[in-house]
Amino acid sequence: MNPKRLKIFISLLLLLHFLLPSIQFGCLSAMSLKAAEPPAPDSDRVLFISSYSYGWDTVQFQIEGIQAGIGQDVVLDYEFMDTKRVDDETSARQFYEGLSYRLSLVEPYDVIILGDDAALLFALKYRDQLFYGIPLIFQGVNNEELAIQAAKDPLIAGILEKLSFEENINFARRLFPDAKRVVGIFDDTITGQAERTSFYQNAALFPELTFSEINTSVLTSEGLKTALKNIPKDTILIYAIMTQDASGKTYTNREATRLISEYACMPAFRMVSGGIGEGLLGGNIVSMELSGKLAADIAMQILSGTDPASFDQVMDSPNIYCIDESVMKQFGLPLSLIPEGAVIINHTPTFWEQYSTILLPAFLIILCLSLISALMFVDNRKRRRLVTDLKRTQQQLRVSNEHDFLTGLENRSKFTADLAQYLEHGLPCGLVMLDIDNFKKINDTYGHTAGDAALRELGQRLNAIADDFLRPYRFAGDEFILILKTGDASMGKKSLSRCIAVFDKPILLAGKPHMVSGSFGVAFSPQDAASAEQLIICADNAMYYSKTHGKNMLSFYNALGDEN
Repeated sequence: MNPKRLKIFISLLLLLHFLLPSIQFGCLSAMSLKAAEPPAPDSDRVLFISSYSYGWDTVQFQIEGIQAGIGQDVVLDYEFMDTKRVDDETSARQFYEGLSYRLSLVEPYDVIILGDDAALLFALKYRDQLFYGIPLIFQGVNNEELAIQAAKDPLIAGILEKLSFEENINFARRLFPDAKRVVGIFDDTITGQAERTSFYQNAALFPELTFSEINTSVLTSEGLKTALKNIPKDTILIYAIMTQDASGKTYTNREATRLISEYACMPAFRMVSGGIGEGLLGGNIVSMELSGKLAADIAMQILSGTDPASFDQVMDSPNIYCIDESVMKQFGLPLSLIPEGAVIINHTPTFWEQYSTILLPAFLIILCLSLISALMFVDNRKRRRLVTDLKRTQQQLRVSNEHDFLTGLENRSKFTADLAQYLEHGLPCGLVMLDIDNFKKINDTYGHTAGDAALRELGQRLNAIADDFLRPYRFAGDEFILILKTGDASMGKKSLSRCIAVFDKPILLAGKPHMVSGSFGVAFSPQDAASAEQLIICADNAMYYSKTHGKNMLSFYNALGDEN
């Protein structure tokens, strides 16, 4: 064989060497996919993908709305991208790979609901790989141009989250007629950029006002405080979004609200519900609960056979007025300027509002007694029964508002009030922060129903060890927190031992017992911190140390040393 033909022959052999494994793998993959094809589902299935995490308060409102609109026989699952904490290509890729794996193991979903911009962008990018042929319903999307473009597809529809800067500025001018400027608070996240664009588009509508902003992404924590302090009093302040600053600190809505309320000399208007009732005045807001309900209604109609193309592809943002009455009073603003039909937070009821349900029946009873003395005893008993029923109803409402519906433990709001009251008396106490180890794996492996069952079981165990010295609460997600109401060292050790012992017995997951562990963090007042906020942070840091140093352990904040 001549050298030229020999060279061609060798090249063909090398080509076959590299191509043959790929061909074999492709054939095996096709066989595996065909063999793994799931059976037809027994019930309709809906997946909600949130751009953020469950701990983000607007996400909780969205979920409440979706749950209110989804039928009881529909399977509803959740996925969280958590872009408020980490928003980069690596995190997005890991979420895609994890979701792709989980979708390969479960029955296919009939409808996908997407919460906020990042989730919609993710679904559009990976639609062919993950959601081919499945109707997509978005809600809470700020980027109107993105929403309109996406909704050109007949299988995509949804609801905008349109922050009404114009409506809120008009409302603010009625409260502050001498205002000369408008300052918006934004960051550089995807949501922040969309809201910033919408903000400045309104400048032409108010030529008598100067528009400017505080960009939290380019200011350090101290710089941000200084910027808030230096805002002139003739300013309309609108808090749009603040999840990060230039020093690398991330903010929850609660933290951002506290910072703005503490350092700004004027009330801050808000266009979503988060923070109203905790120091922000409020305004014309997007109702995230109603937005979730509308998305769920569309999903239910699709599941009932309605063609997705028959819906208005992009629905208007569901906006309502929500005002904190206590902030109005704090700044001496007339309550008569609150728009009619507004939802009022921290409302102090008038005398008539408090007693109208009692005064009218009482008047009728007295009239009857004056006319028919023979009915005095009977009418008097009815009145006492009415008062008793009213008190019982009030007690039931109070208990319901202070307890977590899933675990039965007292909730985070009740914990905050109890801790503040306890620290006001200057008594030594401790906080025990508890986080279930690998809880996300439990949800991914056994499903959210099993995860809820594990939370309920742990809540029952914590409730069983409660006494005069130890009081448990549901803090958030798979986190629990306990107040240790003693300064006695021996009593504290006994209580901590009982905390750790809640994981001694296995927990049933999908009908089978499994050992589950938890990471604990402990901080004491006044040794570690004097304020409630700082004490929680110390306990959380100690718990995080346990989580990152092997899990299934208890760490004291004052023993962390240089790692504090």
